[in-house]
Amino acid sequence: MFIRPLLRIVPDNTKIKFMRGRFLGLATSAVLSTLSVFLFFYPGLTLGIDFSGGIVMEARTDAPADFAKIRAALAAQGIHEPGVQQFGQPTDVRISLEAQADEKSNQQMVSKVRTALEQAAPGAKVLRTDEVGAAVSSELLSKGFYALGISLAMILAYIWFRFEWQFAVGAVATLLLDLTKAIGFLVLTHFEFDLVMVGALLTILGYSTNDKVVVYDRMRDNLRKYKTMPLRELIDLSITEPVTRTLGTSATVFLASLPLALFGGATLSGFAWVMLFGIVVGTSSSVFIAAPILLLLGENRLRRDAQPVAVAKDKP
Repeated sequence: MFIRPLLRIVPDNTKIKFMRGRFLGLATSAVLSTLSVFLFFYPGLTLGIDFSGGIVMEARTDAPADFAKIRAALAAQGIHEPGVQQFGQPTDVRISLEAQADEKSNQQMVSKVRTALEQAAPGAKVLRTDEVGAAVSSELLSKGFYALGISLAMILAYIWFRFEWQFAVGAVATLLLDLTKAIGFLVLTHFEFDLVMVGALLTILGYSTNDKVVVYDRMRDNLRKYKTMPLRELIDLSITEPVTRTLGTSATVFLASLPLALFGGATLSGFAWVMLFGIVVGTSSSVFIAAPILLLLGENRLRRDAQPVAVAKDKP
């Protein structure tokens, strides 16, 4: 019977000086998050139909799609400047249109697209048709950001209740940095930002929070166990002790999400790629962002009640 795990990424009694790189980690994170904020404003997110409003139709042709012919057929139907692109296989076509004045106009536009597809690619099958009005999309966008804000507030309250305030501030500040980087990733990759991506961002926040709570739990236990150990050494120790479990969990989730990113199709692959990015960022930020922030906030506070251990003297 095996008593120890078969695979230990980091051997027992390993000492890694993580906090030596705290300034580099914080500076790198600050630069990347600042650039992500600039990207959010320009060029901005590629809003999906959930938030921009409009009509999206996905179709599959019998042969590789001739996009020039499809655009010409749409123009013949009076549909100007449509978004026509490939997704998934060469036979898969996605057509995006602006929202019309009312539902009747939307139905007429959908009918024209079907006619154009039949002319340009006989036998083409419409796989999906989504219609979202401008008012609904605006409400969904605002509620999506409200959901992100509320989740951050609840995380702050939970960690503040469970740990000292220094832990809560460090965790939420790190999650904000993680979130901005994920948004920058969305801008650079041009994945459509829709309700699915809001779910991906919330999932990233949940995963990253769990990772930080695991490390924080070990730090809290070690604060009680090692009364006189300097906080910097204690944080290094608290990160190193569960590092095998942390890396193992991250690798498991990463490998489980990778096939979905590669073969999940247009609907799920974007979600999976954002998840993969979030796993890497969330795991690394627990070490190089959350821990250094805790060190900066708690170096003179978390140890304020610690008393030095008296050393017994030999009697003469």
